[in-house]
Amino acid sequence: MPAAAVAPGTTIGSVMRDAPLPQQEARILLGHVAQISRVQLITQSERALSAAEAQQLASLFARRLAGEPIAYLVGEREFFGLAFEVNPAVLIPRPDTELLVELALQHLPPQGRVLDMGTGSGAIAIALAHTRPDARVTALDASAAALAVAQANASKHQAGIEFLHSDWFAALGDRQFDLIVSNPPYIVAGDRHLSEGDLRFEPIDALTDHADGLSDLRTISSHAARHLADDGWLLMEHGYDQAAAARALLLADHFREVQSWRDLANIARVSGGKKSRA
Repeated sequence: MPAAAVAPGTTIGSVMRDAPLPQQEARILLGHVAQISRVQLITQSERALSAAEAQQLASLFARRLAGEPIAYLVGEREFFGLAFEVNPAVLIPRPDTELLVELALQHLPPQGRVLDMGTGSGAIAIALAHTRPDARVTALDASAAALAVAQANASKHQAGIEFLHSDWFAALGDRQFDLIVSNPPYIVAGDRHLSEGDLRFEPIDALTDHADGLSDLRTISSHAARHLADDGWLLMEHGYDQAAAARALLLADHFREVQSWRDLANIARVSGGKKSRA
């Protein structure tokens, strides 16, 4: 099969054998185009692709060969057991961030009020609302395009979430929460990873603060206490080498029980602390 060409009438088995991509990626794209499951790709290996299917698949192969993320090509990514619609307006949810959800569930009291800052696709907020329907979940983002994706995902999963268009705390007034969580931009400006792999296609403002990687973490830490109830927790995801810096920010802002938690790769991925009583 030259380059990304797929001829009409080509069988599913032939496409899988000759695809110019790794088998797992080819399987995902072929299943998406043919609208069949992984098992059906095997049981229907002699099925011939229509002209429209062949054309769509060739286009997706070419775009993937050019580096576009699989999640954007199929418009979906799984997170915390739920399927989320994604497009280039939002970051692709990653397994690392499931740690933030797990910690939030541990620290969220019954009927608790939780705020997800910089919600993007809504993955964190929706995972919390889906797992804890008793919680009162608010999610905000500075991007109207991201909020549209998040709202669509919330509707898809029937999650009752209040969405706010806000640049961090700007639209909150004096509102308070029992828990604040955030996965903010934390990649340092100019980091080589921004020009590699999937990150090349993701929204740059959701990846980097265009500074030292800590400015948004600093903003969240310094203003969160005003919006937390007594003993409320702030939990922030950060870069693989930022745990010590994140803890220093929290301590400087008078949080207590400050600590970091490690993800499945044994990387300190989330840091947080409890609001000090007045």
